[in-house]
Formats: sequence, C-alpha cells, structure tokens
Amino acid sequence: MAFDTTVLAVQPHRHATPLLAVLAPKGKMPASLRQLDDTLGGALGRVYACGDFAGKKGETALLHPAGLADRVLLVGVGDAKDLLPTQVREASATAARRARVIGARTAALYLTAEVLDLVSAKAAGQAMAEGAAFGAWDFIELRRKEDDERPLLERMEILAPRKAKTIEAGRLVGAAIGAGQSFARDLQVLPGNMCTPAYLARSAKDLGTRHKFGVTVLDRRAIVKEGLTALMAVAQGSAEDPRFIVLEYRRGGARKPAVLVGKGVTFDTGGISIKPAASMEEMKFDMSGAAAVLGVFEMLGRLKPKLNVVGLIPATENMPSGTAIKPGDVVRAHLGKTIEIVNTDAEGRLILCDALSYARRYKPACAVDIATLTGAVVIALGDAAMAVMGNDESLVEALRASGERSGERAWPLPMWDEYRELIKSQIADVKNSGGRPAGSITAGWFLREFVEGFPWAHLDIAGTAYSDRDKPTRVKGPTGSGVRLLSDFVLSRKS
Repeated sequence: MAFDTTVLAVQPHRHATPLLAVLAPKGKMPASLRQLDDTLGGALGRVYACGDFAGKKGETALLHPAGLADRVLLVGVGDAKDLLPTQVREASATAARRARVIGARTAALYLTAEVLDLVSAKAAGQAMAEGAAFGAWDFIELRRKEDDERPLLERMEILAPRKAKTIEAGRLVGAAIGAGQSFARDLQVLPGNMCTPAYLARSAKDLGTRHKFGVTVLDRRAIVKEGLTALMAVAQGSAEDPRFIVLEYRRGGARKPAVLVGKGVTFDTGGISIKPAASMEEMKFDMSGAAAVLGVFEMLGRLKPKLNVVGLIPATENMPSGTAIKPGDVVRAHLGKTIEIVNTDAEGRLILCDALSYARRYKPACAVDIATLTGAVVIALGDAAMAVMGNDESLVEALRASGERSGERAWPLPMWDEYRELIKSQIADVKNSGGRPAGSITAGWFLREFVEGFPWAHLDIAGTAYSDRDKPTRVKGPTGSGVRLLSDFVLSRKS
C-alpha cells in the first residue's frame, strides 16, 4: 500500500494516535509543549528535567504516557540558531522509521512552534513530507509474509495548529518528491535477475501511462538502426537485450527542455575486465542513475508543473562472454568519435556518451547526466556528497545550490584541460579510461567529449546511491540519491 501524508489543523494534545513524534530544538522544553505536557501528566517535563532529552540533532526519547497518544517520541532537530529544513527532513525520517519499526499503520508528526518560527512554513511542510516518506520506505515484497507480520506505515499526519494552509502547500511538493524517491528505491533494491533492461522499460511505460506523458522504448534493432554503437558495445556480451528509454514530459509550451540522462546498467560484472567477487552483488545498484531519473518523472507526473523535461535512459547489462567487448577494441560512438576500450569496467560512460549525443535532437536548454560512474568519487568524497562537474559554471552552481536545499549535497570538481590529456588515445579519438589518477574527473572529461551545443553537467552518485550502513540520512540499501536534488533543480526552473 502506498504511503501518504496529510496535514491536520489540530493541537497535538487533542489528537489520538499510536505514535506522536514531536520535533523539538536543542535546549529546555519548548513553551509550545506545555499543554501537551499537562495532558501527559508532566511526562515531557520530567524527561527534560532528568536530562534524558536535550533536543540535540538526531537525539530521541520514547515515552509511554497515559493520554491520547499511545507513544510520544521526542526527536531533536539541533541548535535553533543553525536550523535548516534539512534538520526537519532528517528528524521526520527518524520519526517515520520508528513508527515503521513498532508496526504503526498511522502516526502523527508535530513540529514545535519554536522550530516553525525559524524556517518557512512551506519549506517545513515539504521537508516533513519528504522525510516521512524516506523513513517509511520498506521493501518486503520478496520476503515471506509470515517472516514479517508488522503492518506497513501507511500515513503520517502532520499536525499544524498554525499556518496549516502554507504547510499543506509545501507538503504537496514534498509528498510528490518523496514518492519519486520511493519509486527509485523500489527499482534500485530489485536483484539483477528481476530488474533487467526490459523491466526498466516496462516501468517507464507504466509511469507514462499512469501520468499521461510520452514514453518511447528502442529495442535492440532500433538501437542498432539509430547508431547507438557504444551502448551496443557494452550490451553485446549479455543474453539480455538492451533498451534505450525516452520519456517526454511537455507542459511548458515552446520552451527548450531540460534533459536528464540516467545510467541504467542493471548489473555490472565489469565485463572482460571483471570485478572482484567480493560485494559484486551490490552491482545491481549500477542502474541508480536511471532510477533517479524515473523518480523525477514520478514527481513530475504527480505535481504537473508547467515544464518541459526529457529523460534518456540507456539500459543494459555488462557481462563477460564470448561475444563481449574486449580491452583494446575500438568502437565508433553515436556522435561519430572513435573510442579505444582500455577497460570494459568503464562501461557507464560508454552508454552515457551515446545518450548525450542523442540529446542533441531536443536542442536542450541544458542536460544533466546522473550515474554511479566511478569508485574514485567514493575515495574523494565518501558518502557525504556526490560530485558535480560540467561545461557551464552557472549550471554547475545551480545543481550545487539544489543539492544544498534538498539535503543531497553536490561538490564541484575541476575540469581543467590537463585532465583531458589523460584520456588521449594513440589510435582513436579518445580512450574510455584515464587510469587511477583523478578517475572521477577523467570520466567526466570523457563524457564532455560527446556534448555538443548545450550546457551540460554530470553528477557522480557512486558514493551516495546505496549503503551498507544505517542512519537517518543514509539508510542501509538504496537511497534514491539524486531524486530530491534533480526535482529541486527542475522545479526551480519554473517561470
């Protein structure tokens, strides 16, 4: 059952719920909680007085008081003087995760007046809806029902005794973005034998049917006819046929579209340059860029903003076989440039370069590709940020700013000409890997070689797309990384 949020213009002490989550700032008990504290027999005051809760960022305290709420969860948002919507989003995710763990079908979320006065009500509503959706997400479809009898969290009620209409305006945006991120995570989590290129294509078509926008899928024959030869080079070692997916959301009149390109390698063995066996199962996440683009289109379909956005997803497996491409081979890409293949595990840039070339037909206002492209970006930035680079400083800055607002940070990397030297080939126009030094930047430079006539930027999400650790901002498993950032980016282009 789909998760949803709703705004109720009621006081927290008058609302019955299995779990009431209170988002509070650092310091003594907020004055706005006095009525709730009286209803709970002074339980909140005792928790504060005993020092069991001080409102530090990420701090929680669970109470089982007598009252309308079966449980009250205090969640800290941190120091009031540094408060941002990001803290509200993270605290809301923490609350929803706790509600999910205890098996509540519904829960309530209350942002204290002291916090609401420090951020805009619309931003707070959006952050609460996004965070709640993030924390509520769970994937149980492949588990036996008797092994997990807890009900899913179906609804989070946002209690807004003040500014309810403005909070609701923000909630509508946040709920759409949260649904898009959940859609992306549902795709990411699937194993490679289920989420094939054909499955991604069907998911895109279902999305288009549900939200009434255009979706075109090129099969193997159409891919060959179109001349997407770098995509075919990666696909030729697999028994699974590739797909090239085109999504067209057009509600913005005659304006040039923004083009989003997502890497859709549904499983990456590395090909002939095969990866080590350890943790190779995580390579099902190599389609996370594609999932992010589809998540953005889920958001667009729900909000229906007056924008033009095109999504391009080259989808394939990268497998070793007797027909697989080999190190040393040379292919001619869609743009016409030749590529020396020095490492078949540098395959994402091959399929993306054909998609970026294909994008020219739309005469885009800009193009942004998103991909789990390089392990080098994990070494450079860890899991705290994705990398961003491009051929247009204003576009790079717009993406960085969207990252700050959305809580999905992007850090710019330089694209100096010296890095271009590392991907020069002796026998072709370019080679597909510059080696270990500056690996993320040379991958970006490779993509830049296939961009003609429009502003372009690249987001490398290899460090943020999935995790083996569990915390409010970065859960174990798929994160839907990029959906919030790209959603903010395209919505901020609205005139």
